Amino acid sequence: MNQKINFHFSTPDENLGYLLWQTTMQWQRQMNRALDEVGLTHTQFVILIALAWLSRNAENVTQKEIADHSKTDRMMVSKILRKLQENGLIERKEHRTDTRAKCVFLTDKGAGILQKAIEIKTRANELFFENVKEKQELAKILKLLIE
Repeated sequence: MNQKINFHFSTPDENLGYLLWQTTMQWQRQMNRALDEVGLTHTQFVILIALAWLSRNAENVTQKEIADHSKTDRMMVSKILRKLQENGLIERKEHRTDTRAKCVFLTDKGAGILQKAIEIKTRANELFFENVKEKQELAKILKLLIE
């Protein structure tokens, strides 16, 4: 390659996108390591917690609602739900009125594992962010970025 690439920064650490990516990757690795204790990946945890959250206010929660709430691709959600069902953590049933939709329910086993996972995840988050003094300010900035 004879062409010289021009960057708008001297080192990668001067690029906010790079820093955000590195932070995200480190956080995901730590969350996955922590959740391994209960046999979940972080993505499986996100889907289970979305189901539990949505179930607080609705009798029937669909795969689409889980995908929308978790901001996760529908095909990815379907794949994850299949694995969670194989592991006995959820059940999927046909929707009463919409034959195209499937309703998802947390099993007792799933609820027990999710409760343990919530405690594990809380501790892992506290550990990851322990050096951040301005947690409320960081939360405000992150919310600005996802709006």
